[in-house]
Amino acid sequence: MTLSEETEERLADIVELQPTKNKALQERWGMESGSDVHQFLESELKEYYYRDENSLIRATAEARAVVTGEEPESFEVHVTDFERRVFAVAPGPDEDSESVVSVLHRLRDEYGDDLANDDGEEPSAKDVRRALQSLKRKGVVELRYRTVPTFRLAVARDAVTFAED
Repeated sequence: MTLSEETEERLADIVELQPTKNKALQERWGMESGSDVHQFLESELKEYYYRDENSLIRATAEARAVVTGEEPESFEVHVTDFERRVFAVAPGPDEDSESVVSVLHRLRDEYGDDLANDDGEEPSAKDVRRALQSLKRKGVVELRYRTVPTFRLAVARDAVTFAED
C-alpha cells in the first residue's frame, strides 16, 4: 500500500510516540477530536497500528519497517501472558499453518493444567482466536485461508522479544 507524504509522516509519529493515546496524536496532528484521530487511523493506517491491552496505540513491525526503510531482524511486541503462550506453540513460519482448534490442542499439550486461568477455566477456541488475531495485528502471526482460516508465525520465533509493561 502506497502512503501519501502526510500519512507517512503521521505513521512516523506513531512509531516515535508509542505507546501513545489519541489525545497526543490529536495535538500533534492538529485535529479537532480523538474521534478524528481514530477515524484517520482506521481509514489510513489500519494495517500499521494496534492497541495494546491498555488501549494505547502502538506501531506494528511493518510500520517500523516502512518508517525506517529496513526490515528489522527482531521485533519487540507487547502481549498478554496468554498471547505469549499462543505465540510459543503456534506453527513456525516454515511450517504449515494450523486452525484455531489445532493451536488450542497444542496449548493443552504444552501447558496442561497450567493453562487454566485464575478462575480455573481453560481457554476456549474463541480465546485462542482472539489471541491469534491480536498477534496478527501486531505483525508476528499471519492468517492463511484454506478450508478454514489457519495461522502460523510470520517471523522466526527467536526474532521476537516480549516487552514488560
